[in-house]
Amino acid sequence: MQTIRAFSLAALAFVMLALAGPVAAQEQGEISVDEVMQEIQRSAGGSVRPPADAVTNAPLEPGVQRPRDPIAEQNAAKAETILRNQGPNSASTIWGELRAGETGTISIPDQNAAVLVQDGGMDWLAWRAKGGPLQKYGGWAMLAILVLLALFFVIRGRIKIEHGLANITIERFKPVERFGHWLLAGSFIVLALSGLNLLYGKDYILPLVGKEAFATFTMAGKWAHNNMAWAFMLGLAMVFLMWVLHNIPSRLDLVWLAKGGGLFSKDVHPPARKFNAGQKMIFWGTILMGASISASGLQLLFPGEILLFDKTFATLNAMGAAAIWGAPLPTGLNAMQELQYAQIWHTIVAFAMVFMILAHIYIGSIGMQGAFAAMGSGQVDVNWAREHHGLWVEEEDAKTGYATPAE
Repeated sequence: MQTIRAFSLAALAFVMLALAGPVAAQEQGEISVDEVMQEIQRSAGGSVRPPADAVTNAPLEPGVQRPRDPIAEQNAAKAETILRNQGPNSASTIWGELRAGETGTISIPDQNAAVLVQDGGMDWLAWRAKGGPLQKYGGWAMLAILVLLALFFVIRGRIKIEHGLANITIERFKPVERFGHWLLAGSFIVLALSGLNLLYGKDYILPLVGKEAFATFTMAGKWAHNNMAWAFMLGLAMVFLMWVLHNIPSRLDLVWLAKGGGLFSKDVHPPARKFNAGQKMIFWGTILMGASISASGLQLLFPGEILLFDKTFATLNAMGAAAIWGAPLPTGLNAMQELQYAQIWHTIVAFAMVFMILAHIYIGSIGMQGAFAAMGSGQVDVNWAREHHGLWVEEEDAKTGYATPAE
């Protein structure tokens, strides 16, 4: 009980000192720490310890004042201004370094924890925010592609087989080729839809369906996005290995491009082998952008383990990127900055692939008669094959020794 009473009186004394200190200092002079401690000891019923020397800690004789301690006074002055934003004791330089992602020293295995504060996330958030560059320009570009395809359909109509159906088919793609194509296409559709939801869903879908429904299908989409990525990369590898030799550019592609592939006029059928110039552009666009989006996706799946952008930016700077951008690209990136750049690049490349694949889907479905059968059953009408891939039909006939009947 005596101990509890002592602590209570000590706390009360400190509170009274804090409240009455300024007034007492003006009316009665300064109150020293020694006098406060003596009063606490008296209130607790204990003996009063005389003031001690700051250096030797020996008791001072009565009437002798405690010597000044310049260091203690300087520390006390600092303590009064430590929270100010500016002033002689401001640590603005240190704070600025922390905000800029300055790496410290840590003793734990996770080196990412060496960065205490990294405000680059604000720039990342601005890019993804409602009305930000990704949402704004990506949305407008996607809408523009859909409008252009609709206008093309209205003006040109469906590209029909001009000689009509021959009711004789030729194998266009083998089962393994169709499997690789649909593995790539199916996984890409899932990835595109779930990715668009991550970018636009919170701002435009959540208000319509509510938080619970949005959380449910967004979590399902996130799971699908992370796991369907492996199917996408497998399909990408299969398509590349099966068709790369057929997609090497040739002089025939220049003729095809000069005639617009016959897409804008009737009775125009530029010669082409298994893949025409338009399909070759789709192929190489898919392979290159698919490889890029896979690399950034792996960096997002394994944060801190795959670092791509620091080396890429350093290489671009060495190649003269500053002359194009007006300033060198940032280097010395930490793991968090790498993830932010990877996520933005992942989204930009994904948008580019969506635009390209929308045109591919249009031509392969409602845009051209007989085209879907190539990836549906694998068998295409011979008249369609001769009009769009005449040289390929001749090559197939030469392999089998069988002349496909003319239309």
